[in-house]
Amino acid sequence: MMMNRLALAAALLCSAAPLAAETHRIEPGEGAAARLQEALILAAPGDVIEIGEGRIALTDGLSLDVDGVTVQGQGMDKTILDFTDQQGAGEGLLVTSDNVTLRGFAIENPKGDGIKSKGADNIIYDSLRVEWTGGPKASNGAYGIYPVESTGVLVQRSKVVGASDAGIYVGQSRDITVRGNLVEYNVAGIEIENSRNALVEKNIATRNTGGLLVFDLPGLPVMGGGNVILRGNVVRDNDTPNFAPPGNIVASVRRGTGALVMANDGVLIENNSFEGNATAHVMVIAYMQPFDDPRYNPHARNVIIGPNTFGRGGDDPQLEGKEALLAAFGGALPPVLWDGLAQSPESALKIAPGVTGWTLNLAQPGQSIAEARPGPLMLAPVESWQFPEVGAPAALEARLK
Repeated sequence: MMMNRLALAAALLCSAAPLAAETHRIEPGEGAAARLQEALILAAPGDVIEIGEGRIALTDGLSLDVDGVTVQGQGMDKTILDFTDQQGAGEGLLVTSDNVTLRGFAIENPKGDGIKSKGADNIIYDSLRVEWTGGPKASNGAYGIYPVESTGVLVQRSKVVGASDAGIYVGQSRDITVRGNLVEYNVAGIEIENSRNALVEKNIATRNTGGLLVFDLPGLPVMGGGNVILRGNVVRDNDTPNFAPPGNIVASVRRGTGALVMANDGVLIENNSFEGNATAHVMVIAYMQPFDDPRYNPHARNVIIGPNTFGRGGDDPQLEGKEALLAAFGGALPPVLWDGLAQSPESALKIAPGVTGWTLNLAQPGQSIAEARPGPLMLAPVESWQFPEVGAPAALEARLK
């Protein structure tokens, strides 16, 4: 009798649990916006929310807070979530749950950020498009793809156009891969900020104000960014005038910046192709503003410029005294610009054989560029280097298969 009761209890438990994850199909058309948000609210872990081909107009932002959900469209140019008439200034889509996969759809013209995830661990952004279709404007949202405060981030095969801060921004996070994306006509193409263990590879950053940015800033909950690799990217023609709102940290990025490293600890830049970046292909600088955060180190430390392909660049630098600089360097600045500031000789900028550059020879962070004593880099080249393993966890890669 006891065995029969146990068998009956086990059968009841099995029948109460879902037999399999469900797929919720949302087709564009009347009521689609409400049906989509309802599906996001009612989804269970493991469910797939599939959005059909077409355009869905939304007046309010969407949100997802259920773990393990996949949101799947039919392609970044086929499934379009249109926020042109969005009320308020929130995100297009906000994700606050773990193990989420976002794939194959577009967000157009959100009033705020495009897709933001906060505290969402092990998140995948795959084959997405975020675009402000009216061109570069200060009124565009700040960030296109925007994961923050996460462990385990993979952003790949996506496109962002027109962000007034950064097209792809990963902040206060760790274990990150940003791969195979196209970012154009943003202020910053891709920005890694206050984050560790990031691999940025095989992206195309073009027609931005600055292509690739690696920053560490004071006063944030997560500090100590570093262990970042910029590898195999195409960084070309970043010639869009800066359109960030005044007061934004990226409002100081000079038009024509290829890659900019500021106040980070451990950055490797290798095997990239730089072309047509009129201020400098690579800039390595300390944080220049006053701060009162005792945890913060304003110096760029342990930055390695490995072999890269450097084409035309530095021929129209947006820097004070550019005429004198151009005259000093024969009409175009060398590909690497360093402010000359080092916390210690051991942590100073390192370059591979054959890499040329120039230094401002500043004496301390925050010193005016008018006090610079520019001259050629006189650094002993490093023949080889070791760098820690970085990037998203293997489990995220496995989820794509």
